Amino acid sequence: MAAQSKDPFKKQIAGSHYRNFKIQPSKFINDNELLFAEGCVIKYVMRHRLKGKRKDLEKAIHYIEMIIERDYK
Repeated sequence: MAAQSKDPFKKQIAGSHYRNFKIQPSKFINDNELLFAEGCVIKYVMRHRLKGKRKDLEKAIHYIEMIIERDYK
């Protein structure tokens, strides 16, 4: 059995779409202490070309709408 990395940001369960980035979206989100909705926007925008295509951009828009409703009623 191969030794596993202790760094959770070097690990991805299912798929490899995040491994193509210099900075993992999860690491960027955590290091910048972003809220959940903002983190989802980052994640979906970064991966749309590699995974969900238009659907990921629609998800990002949905989270942006939630942020607007939450912060700018």
